[in-house]
Amino acid sequence: MFALRFATGTPQFTLVLLHGWGANAQDLYPLAPQLALPQTLCLFPNAPFDHPQAPGGKAWYRLEAPDPEGLARSRALLENWLLGLESETGIPLERTVLGGFSQGGAMSLDLGQDLPLAGVVCLSGYLHFEPQTPPSAPLLQLHGRQDPVVPIDAARRARDQLLAVGAEIQYEEFDGGHEIPYLALQRLREFVLAKIA
Repeated sequence: MFALRFATGTPQFTLVLLHGWGANAQDLYPLAPQLALPQTLCLFPNAPFDHPQAPGGKAWYRLEAPDPEGLARSRALLENWLLGLESETGIPLERTVLGGFSQGGAMSLDLGQDLPLAGVVCLSGYLHFEPQTPPSAPLLQLHGRQDPVVPIDAARRARDQLLAVGAEIQYEEFDGGHEIPYLALQRLREFVLAKIA
């Protein structure tokens, strides 16, 4: 799987950030230097499918299909890639935080159910499955109250569903839309630093 890389020092930890629907690995890459995470390898993978309307854009699965096409394939590809990271980087999943924005956030919540990650981050995302068991890692969920793409009700519903199955979750809303403002970036940095300390 193609992924952009950004590293500081000799990496001892990994942060993987998944882009949203219609974006690509370049979209979240500028966040890496802003986060300034010590000894951290930041990875930004491309989703496997071309976006139907956005030239150069990628998708983890189709949103318009009743049964999201490609979800199972994306999940399998991403899980295999994550499980292979330790052999490539020397950094185990227990020292890896997986996060994503929008559809990437949904994928993060999905993969974070079972993988032994240090933490999972969902930025302006949603649940595309019904959780039955608590996630294996603590969660950070951030969402804009004026989000016109993924309404705040979707975030609150995801939070409530995750809490109902026993998730350890840090949830915060901010004034704004479908975006990653400075406040969300700061919360993301704090969360990752706490998990990799």
